[in-house]
Amino acid sequence: MRILIAMLMGAAFFLFPQPGSAESADVEAVIDSVDENELTLKLGDGKTYVAPEEFNFDGLKKGVKVVVFYTETDGKRVINDLQIVQ
Repeated sequence: MRILIAMLMGAAFFLFPQPGSAESADVEAVIDSVDENELTLKLGDGKTYVAPEEFNFDGLKKGVKVVVFYTETDGKRVINDLQIVQ
């Protein structure tokens, strides 16, 4: 009986998302604005993406098409990686 309960609890952990958990995703869009002071990018999808402190903004400006790989944590889209689309 203990084994069955442990198996059910383990399955529930994977089947039901945990509040505050991070979710990874990517988006391809055109940059609307870049704010190096606030470490943010606003894309054509209307959403704002937060960059880490060591992020390199070289070559990023309005109108550049990018693919942003990000993790959504606590309602913020934090950039993990970014590629400029040629």
